[in-house]
Amino acid sequence: MPEPEKKKRGAKAASRAARTKEGAGARALGAEVPGIGAPRIDGGTRGKYVYCIIQSGEALRFGSLGIGAEPADVHTVNYKDIAAVVSDTPIEVHDPTRENVLAHERVNETVMRKYTVIPMSFGTVFKTREDIVELLRSAYDAFRDVLMKMEDKLEFGLKVLWDREVMIREIERADEDIRNLKGQIGAQKGSTYFARMQYGRLVDAALQSMSEKYVAEIFEALRDVAVASRANKPIGDKMIMNAAFLVSRDKEQAFDQRVKQIGAKHDKLTFKYTGPWPPYNLVNIRLKLERAKEGK
Repeated sequence: MPEPEKKKRGAKAASRAARTKEGAGARALGAEVPGIGAPRIDGGTRGKYVYCIIQSGEALRFGSLGIGAEPADVHTVNYKDIAAVVSDTPIEVHDPTRENVLAHERVNETVMRKYTVIPMSFGTVFKTREDIVELLRSAYDAFRDVLMKMEDKLEFGLKVLWDREVMIREIERADEDIRNLKGQIGAQKGSTYFARMQYGRLVDAALQSMSEKYVAEIFEALRDVAVASRANKPIGDKMIMNAAFLVSRDKEQAFDQRVKQIGAKHDKLTFKYTGPWPPYNLVNIRLKLERAKEGK
């Protein structure tokens, strides 16, 4: 097969930031920051849209890249040596349209060229600058811990697909019992219902076993060139692997070469390799939507 090509995402993949990731990590990095503050979107007219968290003790500006009909000016709100990358925005719920999601990711991908980023979920809006400072203050230790773990690391996506019918023919050639059962079904007169049911069960079991073997082999082959990995749920009948890998910047070329080697080895599989991205799959920032009780 042709070598896998590393690509930036297109329009179909641009909704990554607006989706909730599924699946258990094969080697997931423990980097959750649960229970932080409360983004507020009620009252007022202008708020702060938060794209990511970085390490910086200086106020920074990244230009007019942000979300909005006219790209908003992107800058930082700082606390000690960490900062939220933000832009001014109307206080409203932002729909995950193609334009909005691409703007969200454009900012993160611009910032990550020079800084380690903790990407925030799409649509995170705070009412005031002071609310963001409180977020950074209350979760300072957690953010610093994640930034240290993610320093000089990038995420890459790898999807592996196959042609089910091609693999079934491979199974029939390799498995005498399945091959003989198929021959009996073709030669049998009368009802073949139970024989076909048995054939289907045997083929499904063989496909599952083959898929698990391929996936385990690919994860193992990439283990020494990746810091961590996560297995997301495959999409559709053709996909057998949908994974994200966290890779050190100095191992990017080695990871790239290893993926190409694996692709060349498995000529009956199709590899879709994308990146680098901010670590959307390997970091999960969850903001608990809770308000401070008044009157206390």
